[in-house]
Amino acid sequence: MGSAGPIVGGALEVDIGGAPGLSACIAPGDIGFTVDDEASELGVRVAYNVYRGPKIGGLRREILDDKLREVLGEVSRRYSLEGLKNHPVARAYRDFYWRVGVDPTKTRPSGEALVRRALRGRFPRVNPIVDAGNMASALTLVPIGLYDLEKASPPFRLTLSRGGEEFHPLGGKPRRLEPGLPILVDSRGTVMHLYPHRDSVHTALSESTRVVLAVAAGVPGVPGKLLVEALRLLEEFLSPLSWRPCGSPLLAP
Repeated sequence: MGSAGPIVGGALEVDIGGAPGLSACIAPGDIGFTVDDEASELGVRVAYNVYRGPKIGGLRREILDDKLREVLGEVSRRYSLEGLKNHPVARAYRDFYWRVGVDPTKTRPSGEALVRRALRGRFPRVNPIVDAGNMASALTLVPIGLYDLEKASPPFRLTLSRGGEEFHPLGGKPRRLEPGLPILVDSRGTVMHLYPHRDSVHTALSESTRVVLAVAAGVPGVPGKLLVEALRLLEEFLSPLSWRPCGSPLLAP
């Protein structure tokens, strides 16, 4: 298995008061995150970190309004509807979708989909934490998955499905997975994510969420430094919400 290593200098001082895997601010190096060799051979790579703050239900969405206006302005300067599909990063995700059997003309990579909605004046607002992740994703085109660590059981593993695993996607019907699909699972075997485009209801954020695992999903052609930049932007956008990182981002493998 591939293992994670630090890409930024020493870890931040964190509060470990509480049981790991529950509500503590757990340093990312302590939760455990590996990428199986078979998944690594597909060229996937992730950056991840843990963030903690007040419960989502108590956050005011308007806190991010000014920052969102800045982000939308920058998105309109960086990208165009006509040229987006040929952007190198968008192209890399489209190519990977085809490789894992997903038609990107029907199910667009999430970063590209967010940019298209932004350019059309329809950027989605969900809750402040998801909004922060979507803002970082729109700027970088990197998909960012956000998972409630009080609903998931570390350590985590990016692997390939064996076939028959049950997946309960957000906004969709449960399904049994065919073999060979890249998936993110926790120590209980819960399929948290169908890589790199669909999250599970089981680890989705809610109004009571207060500690989150963030995963920037990379594919061949997307440099690790861009994955890290996506999480740096996420940290910037979370800061006005009094959410803080529990350490420095890690890359795996």
